[in-house]
Amino acid sequence: MRFTKPCVAMSTRAFQVCQRTGRALSWLRAAENKYARSDDVRIAYQVSGDGPFDVVWAPGTISHLDLDWEIPQRALFFERFSTFCRLIRFDKRGTGLSDRPVKMATLEERTDDIRAVMDDIGIESANIFGVSEGGSMACLFAATYPQRVNSLLVWGAQARWIASPDHPWGQTQEEHD
Repeated sequence: MRFTKPCVAMSTRAFQVCQRTGRALSWLRAAENKYARSDDVRIAYQVSGDGPFDVVWAPGTISHLDLDWEIPQRALFFERFSTFCRLIRFDKRGTGLSDRPVKMATLEERTDDIRAVMDDIGIESANIFGVSEGGSMACLFAATYPQRVNSLLVWGAQARWIASPDHPWGQTQEEHD
């Protein structure tokens, strides 16, 4: 079977692979789902790749480990990322495959979920990559457990949404409401 047009959701690279091989992205395999215990909540995580260093990916607001492998761009991104490191991804409590907590989780509880995943795998220290809302988790993790952080990368995060006297760059409360 030859692909003649890319799917709307398919990246150019994914299309080239499909065209060259004559098959869909079935060669991209989701990593095995595992669970770490953080307080009374099970945190779902996956480990992919076997590179010389560990990267813990702290996700944004919404994540789903299994569904990421069904979106060609995301699957290719994580597959490529896993070629040069051991990539550890997790679903924050209340999202994806992780347990739904009884109450809204605090930033400190979600930050401790990073520690729980690292402990379950046996990682003493790692490079922490915080994306969007995961950026604040990553920063707090680095401040709380500096000995466990080799490096910190924060992408698409903000210190806070609402402006204050010491943070004039945010929205006003009226703009936010």
